[in-house]
Amino acid sequence: MTRGYSLPLSPEGRSSLVPAPPWHYVGDFLVIEYWADPDAVAAVLPEGIEPLADDPGRCAALFVDWQSCADSGDELLDPVRGQYKEFFIVVNGLLEGEPVTSCPYIWVDRDFALVRGWVQGFPKKLGSIHITRSFGLDCRAEGRTFAGTLAANDRRLAYGTVRPERVAEAGPTHNDPPLINRRHFPRLAAGRHDDPAVNELVRARSRDRSISEIRRGPATLELYEAPNEEHTALAPVGMGDGFRFQFAYTVDDLQSERDLTVPGTVKDVSRAGAE
Repeated sequence: MTRGYSLPLSPEGRSSLVPAPPWHYVGDFLVIEYWADPDAVAAVLPEGIEPLADDPGRCAALFVDWQSCADSGDELLDPVRGQYKEFFIVVNGLLEGEPVTSCPYIWVDRDFALVRGWVQGFPKKLGSIHITRSFGLDCRAEGRTFAGTLAANDRRLAYGTVRPERVAEAGPTHNDPPLINRRHFPRLAAGRHDDPAVNELVRARSRDRSISEIRRGPATLELYEAPNEEHTALAPVGMGDGFRFQFAYTVDDLQSERDLTVPGTVKDVSRAGAE
C-alpha cells in the first residue's frame, strides 16, 4: 500500500514532492507597486472578479527569497528542500464588491514550490530568480539598492529595483487585499479537454503571521517579452514606491469561493469556517 500527501506516493510516504500541511514560510520581500493598462488587468481577472473601478490598473510585482518547512522542520536541516525564490504579479479587482487581488503570473525556481503552489491555485512556472541580499554590515558588498531578476527558458522576463530609504508608516497596499486565485486542473480524457476536473475560485488563508520593520523608497520595474509569455501586457504605465521587509506565516487551509466547472455559470460553494 502506498501513501503520502502528493505524488509520488510510496510505502512510507516520504517520497511525496510536497509534504502534508501545515506549511510554514518566512521570506525576504521586495514589493513594487505600480499601475498597468486597465484593459490588460481586466483581461487576466478570473471569472467572477470585476475590474477595480476607482483605481484601474493597480498591480504589484514581488520578488521573494523564501525558507519553508513542514511541521517536522526537517527541511531546515536539509536546506535544499525548503529554500526557493519566486517572482509574481498580482492585480486588483472586486469580488461581489469586496476588494481582492489575484495572481495571473508567477515563477519559482524549485519543483516542490511549483507543485505546492498548484495545490493552492497559484499558476506557477519554473524560472531562475536572483535577489540582492543584505547582511547588516557596513561594507561595500552590502545591499542598499535591492534588485531582483527573473529568467525562464534562457530569456530574461523581469527586472526590478527597490531603494528602501526610509521606514514606512504602513505597508504596501497594492498586494494587501485578500488573494483570490483560480484553481484549475485539466482532464486528458478524449472529448473532455475543455472540461477541467477542477475549476474554482479559492481564497488564500494563513495564520500565525509576523512581520518585520517595513522600509520603502523609489522603485523600478521592467518586463521583457518571450515567445511563450504574456506578462508584458501588464508592464508599468505608472510607478509607485517599493517596499522591503521580512514576513512569516503558516498555511494549512484554503477556502473555496466559487465553483466554475459548469460553463457559463458562477456557483457559490460552501464557505463553512470562513473568517
